[in-house]
Amino acid sequence: MTSDDFEKLLEELTNVGGPSGFEEPVRLIVERELAPVIDGREIDGLGSSISTLNNGTSRYRVLLTAHMDELGLLVKRITPEGFLKFQPIGGWLPQAIIGQRWIVKTHKGEINGITGIKTIHVMSPKERGEVFDIDGMFIDVGATSDEDARNRLGIRPGDAVYPDSKFKALEGGSRFIGKAWDDRVGVAVLIQVMKGLAEAKAPITVVGAATVQEEIGLRGAQTSGYLAEADIAINLESGVAGDYPSISLDEAQEEIGGGPSIFFHDSSMIPNTKFRDFVVDLAERENIPIQFNVLSGYGQDGSAIQRTRGGVPVVNIGVPTRYLHSHQGLVARSDIEECVRLVTKIVMSFTDDVVENLRSFD
Repeated sequence: MTSDDFEKLLEELTNVGGPSGFEEPVRLIVERELAPVIDGREIDGLGSSISTLNNGTSRYRVLLTAHMDELGLLVKRITPEGFLKFQPIGGWLPQAIIGQRWIVKTHKGEINGITGIKTIHVMSPKERGEVFDIDGMFIDVGATSDEDARNRLGIRPGDAVYPDSKFKALEGGSRFIGKAWDDRVGVAVLIQVMKGLAEAKAPITVVGAATVQEEIGLRGAQTSGYLAEADIAINLESGVAGDYPSISLDEAQEEIGGGPSIFFHDSSMIPNTKFRDFVVDLAERENIPIQFNVLSGYGQDGSAIQRTRGGVPVVNIGVPTRYLHSHQGLVARSDIEECVRLVTKIVMSFTDDVVENLRSFD
C-alpha cells in the first residue's frame, strides 16, 4: 500500500460511522482490506471480525486486537415538536456534546442534526457559568413534529447517532484530525500489520480481531478473545497524549510525534512485566522510538484478553492522540507508521521458544 493509499484508508476509517453496537460499516472495511491476505475469518456472536494467518509449524498463537466502535448517541424518544432526546453511548463529557453536528442512522438513510443550545442572549449570569446537563439536551433534525420526524425522515427510537466530523490532513500531511481515532487508528495499524505479516510469513499463527463494543464495557474483546485461544496478545489503541495546554504530564506522559507508547498502568490492566520488558528491549535494539504511559483512569480491550481462559500475557501499545472522546482528535502519521513497524517486529520475533519463555513464570 502506498503512502497515499494509507492516508485514504485512514480517512475512510475515521469518517465512517460506527458507534458501539453499530460497527458493521467499519467491519466491512476491515474485511475488504484483509480478504486478499488471510487464511480464514469468523464473526463472533457480538460482531467482532476475527481474521487468521495460519502457521502450520508453530505451537502458539498471537492475538492482535483493535476496537472498531466509537462514541455515539442513541435516539431515546421524539418530542411532539420533532426534537430527538438521546442516550449517550460511551463516555462523553457533556460539554463535548453541546452545539455539535451529528448524523442519525435511520432505516431510510443518514440525516443531519445538531445538538441545540439556548442562545447566550437570554441566559442568566448563573446559566452562563453552568455545565449543561445531558438530560436537558436534544438533537434538532429540522423536523416540524413527531410525525414528521418519523414519517418523512424515518427516525425511530433506537437509531444510532454519530459525530458529523471529517478527516483532514494538517501540517503538509504529517498530522491528521478526525473523529473516532479511538480506536480507528488502532484498526488501521491492525490492518497494516496483518498485511505485512502475511507477506513476511510470520513465524507464529496470527489472529487479528477487530472488536466491537469496547466503549461500553470491553464486550467484543471478551467473546473474540475466547474464540482466538491466544497464547500471547497485543492490544492496539489510541494513546493519551499529554502535550497540550490544560493537561499535565502527571496525568499522561505521551506526546504527538514521539513514537508509539506502551502502557505500564491503566485502571483496567497492568501488563505482563516480562512481555513489557521484551517490547522495550526490542524497540531499543531496532531504534524504534517508544514512549511510556502511566494512567490513573482509562480502560482497554487488553484487560479483557488478559483474563480469557487461563490467562494471557498482554501489552497495550498506543498511538498518541490528542482530544480523545470528542468530535475532533489529532494524531501524527509518524507515530502510526512506527507503531506498525514495532508491532510487526514484535510478532516476527515470536519463535516458539520466545513465546514459551514470555508465558513462563519460572
